[in-house]
Amino acid sequence: MSTDTPPGKSEGPRAGTMARQQAIYTAGMSGHKPTVPIDYSALEAAAEEAMSREAFAYIAGGAGRESTMSANRRAFERWRIVPRMLRDVDSRDTSIELFGRRLNQPFVLCPIGVLEMAHDEADIAVARAAAARGVPMLFSNQASRPMEDCAAAMDTVTPGAPRWFQLYWSKSDALVESLVARAEACGCEALVVTLDTTLLGWRSRDLDMAHLPFLLGQGIAQYTSDPVFRKSLAGASDNGPRPKITTRTLRNVLAAARHFPGSSLRALTSGEALAAVRQFIATYSRPNITWADLAWLRERTRLPIVLKGVLDGADAKLAVEHGVDGLIVSNHGGRQVDGARASLDALPEIVAAAPDLPVILDSGIRGGADVFKALALGATAVGLGRPYAYGLALAGETGVGEVLDNLAADFELTMALAGCADIAAIRAGDTRLVRDETAPG
Repeated sequence: MSTDTPPGKSEGPRAGTMARQQAIYTAGMSGHKPTVPIDYSALEAAAEEAMSREAFAYIAGGAGRESTMSANRRAFERWRIVPRMLRDVDSRDTSIELFGRRLNQPFVLCPIGVLEMAHDEADIAVARAAAARGVPMLFSNQASRPMEDCAAAMDTVTPGAPRWFQLYWSKSDALVESLVARAEACGCEALVVTLDTTLLGWRSRDLDMAHLPFLLGQGIAQYTSDPVFRKSLAGASDNGPRPKITTRTLRNVLAAARHFPGSSLRALTSGEALAAVRQFIATYSRPNITWADLAWLRERTRLPIVLKGVLDGADAKLAVEHGVDGLIVSNHGGRQVDGARASLDALPEIVAAAPDLPVILDSGIRGGADVFKALALGATAVGLGRPYAYGLALAGETGVGEVLDNLAADFELTMALAGCADIAAIRAGDTRLVRDETAPG
C-alpha cells in the first residue's frame, strides 16, 4: 500500500499507510473503533468469542502439545530489525513479481478448510476480499464452497483476480486429474501440492471434542461438486466404523444431507450424503506418493507446480531436480507434526538450496514485522492463515478485508521506518537483522 505508486507497478485498489491509520483515528473521533481488533491476541480472543467451541478448536488448534505453533512464534522473536537512518522512503513500493503477475503486496492467502465453521459465506467472502486487493487466494482442497463459485465471486469484484489451487493428492488418480482440470478452467495460476498432510495430524483439541467436520459433510465441497467423485459414490464402500445411533447421530446425518448439493431430502433418502462422507474418508489423501509421482502430475497440467510443506534443504534440492516451479516453507501452521522445526528457522536453508525458485514462507505470520523478517531472510513472499480466518469469523468479507489492510499498512510502515523504500532494499542485506540471543528458545 504505497502512498505513491509508480505506473504499472501494481494492480487493484490501494490506500496509503497514512491513509489507513488516519481513517482509523478519524473514525475514533466519532467514537467508532475498528471492526476487527488490530492486535493479534485481541483478534484471536474476539474470534473465539464469536465462534463455536468446535470451530475455534479446528482453526486455532495444532498438533499434540502445540509446541510447533509456539516454535513458529519464537523463531520470529529471535530476529530483531536494525533500522537504517536518513534513507529516502517518501515514495514506497511494496509490490513483487510472482509467476508472471505483479502483486500489490508480498503475501498470499494460504488455504484454510471448512471456513463455513467461521462464517456462513465462508470461502466466498474471502474470495471477494482478496480480489478487491489483488491478493492471491489459495483455494482450499477442503473448501466449503466449490472453486468455480469462488472464482466467479472474485471475477465479479476484479475480473482475472489472482487465484491458486491447493491439491491434496487423492488416492484416486482420476479425481486428481479432474481437480487439476477444474483449477485450470477457473483461472488458477498455480497448483500447490500440499505434502505434509497425507495423513491427518494428532490434533488434540479436535480429539478432545471428538469432532471432525468432514464427517458432517463440511469442508468437502470440492469433492461433492466434482463429476468424477460423484460418479464414484455408486461404488463407495460401506464397511467403515459406525457410530452408535443416538439423537446426536441423527442430527449429524441430517447435517451431512444439508451440505450435499441439491435437495437435502434426496441426499438423505438416496444415501448420497453419507456415501460422499464415506468416499471422502476413503480417498482423501495418498500417503505413498513419492518424488517420482511429480512427473505424472507435470504431464497433466500447464500450471506452475508449487510444493507446500518443505522444511529441509535436501528436499528443496530434490524439488529443483524434479522441475518444481516454487516452494512454500511450511509446517502447516503447527497442525501436523508436534515438535517440528519452525518454518522461519528452515527458510534460509531452503532459499540456499533452491536459489532460483520463488520461496514463500508460511506459518506464524502475525504482523508487518514478521513479513519484513521473512523477506530479509530470503522469502519471495509470505502466506497468511489464521488471522484472516478470525477476521472472517468477526465480520465476514469486511473482516477479512480489514485484516489484509492492516497487515499491508503495518508492513509498509515497518519497511519505511527500517529505511527501505521497496522490497529490493529489504533483500539487499544492508538493512539487516540480528539475532537476539536473549530471546527464549
